[in-house]
Amino acid sequence: MNSQPLAGHPERNIIRLQLRQIPLLSELDDASMKELEAMLTVVDCNKGEHLLHQGVRDMEHYFIIDGLLKRVVSNLEAKEMILRVSDEREMETSYAAWCLGTPTPYSIVSVTKARVAKLSMPHWVDFIKRHDRIREAFERYVMNLM
Repeated sequence: MNSQPLAGHPERNIIRLQLRQIPLLSELDDASMKELEAMLTVVDCNKGEHLLHQGVRDMEHYFIIDGLLKRVVSNLEAKEMILRVSDEREMETSYAAWCLGTPTPYSIVSVTKARVAKLSMPHWVDFIKRHDRIREAFERYVMNLM
């Protein structure tokens, strides 16, 4: 996987436009969007690469710019079950596990070649605490997934 801060990415202007197409982010004012962009890292991953491993506590929030991601859970025999597939302009998160203080109950894996913008869960939570409309919409999104 290749990753670098959004501010230094050679395609940062295009990526900024793509981020604005994510429904949750489309309502942010320019100052709030710049604040968020400063925290983002762009990750280019290949098919089958793990962005997040099941059972970890170091969690991140992902905005999908290009490609498909899947949530998978593995049992002790290493058999995988797909829980969800996420497309461009959607998000992937382990927010519920982070709030509960539990390890991630699933992995997040690239189904295709993909590009995501990510930030650490503590930074994401701090950001949404300062932006009530975004926090409310995000929490509804997470509840709908469950």
